[in-house]
Amino acid sequence: MSPLPSRLRRHEAAYTLFEIMLVLGIIAVLVGSAIYMLVGNLDFAKRQRVDTDIQAITTQLKTYEMMNYRFPTTDQGLKALVERPSVEPVPARWMQLMSQMPLDPWGTPYKYICPGKIHPESFDIYSLGPDRVPSDDDYPSQKK
Repeated sequence: MSPLPSRLRRHEAAYTLFEIMLVLGIIAVLVGSAIYMLVGNLDFAKRQRVDTDIQAITTQLKTYEMMNYRFPTTDQGLKALVERPSVEPVPARWMQLMSQMPLDPWGTPYKYICPGKIHPESFDIYSLGPDRVPSDDDYPSQKK
């Protein structure tokens, strides 16, 4: 038995353009499906991060209250947890409770109001959400 000519062997070992395009098409459909399914998870993860950040800030605000017998004013803001307030009432027993203020998942600082509109006995913390403007879809602070 004689070996096949080299021209015939190369032709049988190669993929056709159609086969390559078919495989690339299948891969593109699978990647597109995976991205579509993950989009909802990203929004959920951002909301979870807002909840976690608000919880961490709330804990530090309660520590500030225990040390100074009051929460920072709206004018002092959340910055009072990072650096000593210069606006009255200046706390007598201040200490840095956070190294820096976290931004919400959309890159905007959290908003702080004291006394709060939702919680008039304490404060409100909220994120402006993906639109980054005050509106009805802001993510409000949790019940404390």
